[in-house]
Amino acid sequence: MAHEIEQFTDGTAAFASANESAWHKLGTVTEGAMTAEEAMSLASLSGWNVRLLPLTATEITADGTTPVEVPEHFASARTHPKTGRTQTLGVVGSDYFPVQNEEHAEFLNLLSDESGAHFETAGSLRDGRQVFLTMKLPQSLTIGGNDAVDLYIAAINSHDGSSAFRIVTTPVRVVCANTARAAIAGARSSFVVRHTAGAKARIAQARSALGLTARYTEEFEKAAQRMIQAEMTLSELKSVVDEMWPVQDNDSPRKKTNQRQRWGTISNLFEYADTQAGIRGTRWAGYNALTEYANHVAPAQGKTDAEKAVARAERVISGAANGLMEKAFALTTV
Repeated sequence: MAHEIEQFTDGTAAFASANESAWHKLGTVTEGAMTAEEAMSLASLSGWNVRLLPLTATEITADGTTPVEVPEHFASARTHPKTGRTQTLGVVGSDYFPVQNEEHAEFLNLLSDESGAHFETAGSLRDGRQVFLTMKLPQSLTIGGNDAVDLYIAAINSHDGSSAFRIVTTPVRVVCANTARAAIAGARSSFVVRHTAGAKARIAQARSALGLTARYTEEFEKAAQRMIQAEMTLSELKSVVDEMWPVQDNDSPRKKTNQRQRWGTISNLFEYADTQAGIRGTRWAGYNALTEYANHVAPAQGKTDAEKAVARAERVISGAANGLMEKAFALTTV
């Protein structure tokens, strides 16, 4: 099932974006930058009061029903932003501590005061089980003189125990909003905070860790400049694709067909896509063709095009494609 932006019965959606609509035009688009408070309010993230509730099970026998306590486990729950009713989000262990949306926003707000960043997007996914806030940093990169790259800080949190509180620095190609998460040697681009008793202190530490963003930016820019100056042939790109999505002789015909179709799409992006103008035939173009395919073209779950678009967007913002992006970078960098 596609991981969708949360939508409410009144026709609104838990998503806000500064200046331009995103994904499939759900939510609210603002004129100009958002403050933390505006992002929280417009995306319906305020006042959830995520909390833990004791769990009980019910045993049904011929003699009737018997409530049974479930030790060491709790239901995480929130106050629904529209109905005000209690809504369960997931089952967690006794060592789980919620990180409230307000704490999430406060962390980024402190960061924005120091860096000059402004809030870009905010939203709720999977009916409140996951939330995100992103900020656009004021500095940008220009690779090869004409390929513009903006930098964002995204903070993602779950309320169902499925993932930790994660902060990532993300370079995004302006022309196609193609998120590229790259593993840069010696530069830390993410910070993870688990939902334990020390979570608040760890979030404070993350603020210091993100001081490495400048170093990450410098390392990424250097790597990209090397890649844009290095040629890449179609056969070299084919070798990368074969290594990223290997197919064996005894694999099914369907898998082999999927590989041929995948290569046809990636090679077309590399040779003809407008997003490659000015960088065509370079290793930077090869890397961007791979990330454009993975984030915008690769098959995604969903019945409609809109659902598939949301699934792809969630895949990017949640970091689900991180491993693929890192492998693509490792195989194309010089």
